[in-house]
Amino acid sequence: MRVDKFLKLSRLIKRRTVAKEVASQGRIELNGRPAKASTELEVGDELKIRFGQTRLTIRIEQLKEQVRKDDANTLYTVVKEEKIEQKQAD
Repeated sequence: MRVDKFLKLSRLIKRRTVAKEVASQGRIELNGRPAKASTELEVGDELKIRFGQTRLTIRIEQLKEQVRKDDANTLYTVVKEEKIEQKQAD
């Protein structure tokens, strides 16, 4: 399953077009490497997503083509959620 589709189905990002934009901005990593929206995921992969000043690390638990809203959070496990320090210009 593609990264952008997974992010939409898991409800981590509401729209697939937004997921594509986030990926094109270099804010998504798959297993430590930059990921494109079209990168294929597998169960067990680790995905890091940067939302503003927060970096969310998740592990892919399931890949389903359809998922109910109430079951969306079963597709992944949050490994770590961390705040990113804002770099100040000198």
